[in-house]
Amino acid sequence: MRLDLGPVALDTDRHQVFRGAEPVHLSTKAYQLLALLVERRPKALSKEEIQRALWPDTFVSDTSLTTVVNEIRTVLGETARESKLVRTVHGFGYAFEGAARPAPMPGYRLIWGDRAVSLEEGENVLGRDPSARGSIPDASLSRKHACVTIRGDTVTIEDLDSKNGTFVDGKRIQEPTILADGDAIRLGLVNLVFRAPAGGLSTTKTVR
Repeated sequence: MRLDLGPVALDTDRHQVFRGAEPVHLSTKAYQLLALLVERRPKALSKEEIQRALWPDTFVSDTSLTTVVNEIRTVLGETARESKLVRTVHGFGYAFEGAARPAPMPGYRLIWGDRAVSLEEGENVLGRDPSARGSIPDASLSRKHACVTIRGDTVTIEDLDSKNGTFVDGKRIQEPTILADGDAIRLGLVNLVFRAPAGGLSTTKTVR
């Protein structure tokens, strides 16, 4: 399930937090606490209850819990003094005060390390050009390196006469190639993974 928390989305299936289409790094404990508070919202959870859930076999100080809470607040763009989503219940524990509404899954995108390049219907030019929809500032890419075209549920990639080539699953492509969810793409020296929304594509591999 993907829940819209306002500043970020919590994806309980992927065990990840996203800001827009980009994954946001959270430590394991911070993710677990955020998921727990959201699940039990708006109920306030005691420090003892939280510690049993996060550190079931280990005694930890309040400082460890405070550190995890502060990590969550940083991701949410809050501070302890001005926190609207994660409320401190003084002398007791914490509660999640915000709404958590079902959020739509992200659409087609290219994952590049901890970043995501969103793709839209039509042509998406990828390259070093900062004005390109898929701008990737890496010297191994041409200014207009490749183009991903989305037409309904068909997605293709083609090389735009780049200097260092476009590769799909390790093979340099010479003509438009249909993409399937999970395909490994290399533009010059940059490695990306193509991701489709759930149910958005077949996995048939063909070349046009």
